[in-house]
Amino acid sequence: MFLFRRNQSRLSVDQARSRTGGQAPDAILLDVRERPEWNAGHAPGALHAPLSKLVAGSELPPGASGRPLVVICRSGHRSQQAAKLLTQRGEQAVDVKGGMNAWAASGYPVSDERGNSGQIA
Repeated sequence: MFLFRRNQSRLSVDQARSRTGGQAPDAILLDVRERPEWNAGHAPGALHAPLSKLVAGSELPPGASGRPLVVICRSGHRSQQAAKLLTQRGEQAVDVKGGMNAWAASGYPVSDERGNSGQIA
């Protein structure tokens, strides 16, 4: 079953939060920024898979493969690339318009690598 409409390629941060939050999320939030960006601040519960490693052929992190993916980066550019790449690999993936900048601007939580309040780098 597909959770995203056919030809849907982008979600708003509100749609992304709705799909990936709560007790039983229907999709995985996949952050494709690089390690220093991730460490500075990411959405709680997101999984990390840097775009550079995905492009090099790395597998998805445990728990992400075969699940619908909502892909996020800082502004939305890298996540568009990652969603396209993952779709070509047979995954169901869409990206988040505005990325983590829009996520934080909407007041959604951001945590650093230690679980404290983070910032977007």
